[in-house]
Amino acid sequence: MNLDAARAQLAANAEAIAALVRPVDGDGARWKPSPEAWSILEVVCHLADEERDDFRMRVGLTLQDPTLPWPPIDPAGWVTARDYASRDLGAALADFLAERERSLAWLGGVVEAGVETDVAPAWDNAARHPAGFTIRAGDLMASWLAHDLLHVRQIVELRYGAMAGAVGSESVAGGDTDGRSGEDGMPRWDVRYAGEFSGSPSGV
Repeated sequence: MNLDAARAQLAANAEAIAALVRPVDGDGARWKPSPEAWSILEVVCHLADEERDDFRMRVGLTLQDPTLPWPPIDPAGWVTARDYASRDLGAALADFLAERERSLAWLGGVVEAGVETDVAPAWDNAARHPAGFTIRAGDLMASWLAHDLLHVRQIVELRYGAMAGAVGSESVAGGDTDGRSGEDGMPRWDVRYAGEFSGSPSGV
């Protein structure tokens, strides 16, 4: 595990999330494609809680002593238990960014301690996950990075979905629809990427 590279990626991920979220207005913050789906507001609240109560905590405990129990988490339950939907998007984003800064500072301390003692962090330390499997500290770190990217993709898809639902035909992505319309007459947008259209002419 290259910790300097991981820290740089965590910082870059936070900047990407902030850039995607800051332009979103109140309606866009709460828009969701279905009642059971998460809104951008709920995603950002989730990211802050995961930063504070999950990844930083679990990586730290596993590096320190992999036999130490992890505090329980309930990300799906927190959406309602912590009433994410009632929160302000700007405040939720600020909370996430502050927690990410704490994480970066803590990881910087891990790097400094390794330099001072000439002992690399114990990335091979393996803890017992509550789900019953064993996971190494290095794999937890990789999962932290992947978790960011998963939600970057989710935020992008939510912003795209809200935009596609708010405008008429031929106005989003050059009118890339699949030719189907719903009962409201609005096109049902085809969200495949350009390279995923088999048999289509190049550039279509």
